[in-house]
Amino acid sequence: MYIDISKILSHLHINDKNPAFSTGSIWGGSGTDIKNITSPVDGKLIAQVTMATADDYNAVIEKAQQAFTIWRTVPAPKRGEIVRQIGDALREHKQSLGALVSYEMGKSLQEGYGEVQEMIDICDFAVGLSRQLYGLTMHSERPGHRMYEQYHPLGVVGIISAFNFPVAVWSWNAALAWVCGDVCVWKPSEKTPLTAIACQHIVQTIFERNEVPEGVSSIVIGGRDIGELIANDTRVPLVSATGSTRMGKAVGAAVGARLGRSLLELGGNNAIIITENADLDMALIGAVFGAVGTAGQRCTTTRRLIIHESIYEQFKQKLVSAYGQIRIGNPLDENNHMGPLIDADAVQAYLDSIERCKAEGGKFIVEGGRLEGEAYTSGCYVKPCIAEVENQYSIVQHETFAPILYLIKYTDIDDAIAMQNAVPQGLSSAIMTNNLREAEQFLSFAGSDCGIANVNIGTSGAEIGGAFGGEKETGGGRESGSDAWKAYMRRQTNTINYSKTLPLAQGIKFDL
Repeated sequence: MYIDISKILSHLHINDKNPAFSTGSIWGGSGTDIKNITSPVDGKLIAQVTMATADDYNAVIEKAQQAFTIWRTVPAPKRGEIVRQIGDALREHKQSLGALVSYEMGKSLQEGYGEVQEMIDICDFAVGLSRQLYGLTMHSERPGHRMYEQYHPLGVVGIISAFNFPVAVWSWNAALAWVCGDVCVWKPSEKTPLTAIACQHIVQTIFERNEVPEGVSSIVIGGRDIGELIANDTRVPLVSATGSTRMGKAVGAAVGARLGRSLLELGGNNAIIITENADLDMALIGAVFGAVGTAGQRCTTTRRLIIHESIYEQFKQKLVSAYGQIRIGNPLDENNHMGPLIDADAVQAYLDSIERCKAEGGKFIVEGGRLEGEAYTSGCYVKPCIAEVENQYSIVQHETFAPILYLIKYTDIDDAIAMQNAVPQGLSSAIMTNNLREAEQFLSFAGSDCGIANVNIGTSGAEIGGAFGGEKETGGGRESGSDAWKAYMRRQTNTINYSKTLPLAQGIKFDL
């Protein structure tokens, strides 16, 4: 299938040179720093963006603050109706936006479409949520009193997103924040800003139709300096940041120093335990997609397989055979399973990790390396590889954002769970078993210590209905479904005295 990228760029209002910021209908930028955005698919220039200055950032925040005073007064179900329209607009643009995600980031076309579908799904979720921002009613210990709690809009939400899901994670935050009455300022990854610009155009079309004030949805294109401005800005009560653990620690420290709120979605070092009671064909599909999907650049990527010794050799051979069938190439070709890494730095990190693994004693049963040739001219294509290792190797403890899969042998289920947990990260985990006791133990308090724990599905991918996030160095934040909406609101407890006296709590007497 041929995809005309130039036509897609025109359809999504991506120009040859794009401004540094937008507050809706207003686009601008005072800086002179221009960044070329090239595709890891073919190495070609897609477009240019202007990098924002501190003055640009401040202009965006001031407009967002003004918009918040208006937006918070719109009834939540009315805000939900506008988000519903955004979901419909995303449905109309699913093919073009999904293709741009694939071309700018490098993930497969099906994954690009899937990412836009996540955006649609979270809009649908948010519409229902707009009528369910519930608080509780409590019984007071004082006669003639009523107690209840309610949730109010929080203010400006700063969103710092990563390159690997350039639009979906923003939408998880924005759709919920909007129905909660907040306004959003989005700093997309400087590696993938064009999809953000496309989203801003789509959203603004809906906002203009509904007379939504300027500044409810804003974007600021920039690097680390803009992220630091957001993290340190007392005008931004909540900062939602997705990225590396190193980045998250810096953001969390800055936001914490001003007693703000941070929602952190950071690294993962995810394992699948494959027991002797597993359906090996099912386990194979989960393991291979988890390891090579998005070229290993998901926070939920499967990085470790902890395999029972009785089936270890059998499953290893299945893996080697499956890896021999993986088709690597242009992700816009739906026949390919895996596209490129995001850039040359990512390729070098992948190569360095392979060498570190070998130096620590890792044995590669499927060799890695950079792919060369006419089909791989961008220099960003690599081979997915598999190494036999020990869980305590320092490289195994580290999250390498690349398709390197580590195999580890175990004897006892308690030891397998201990190994699963014995890494700094705690995002996603899975067990493949048809044994009820093993499954329940894995899901118990004595089982996986991750924010996500699955049985008979892999670690990669998540539905928006459940809260998404992890523990330990993954940051502890929760986005998307369940009651994650509470992070975007401020909680208030109210007590009303409808009696003719003023009794004090705890029976205290204070007579005048």
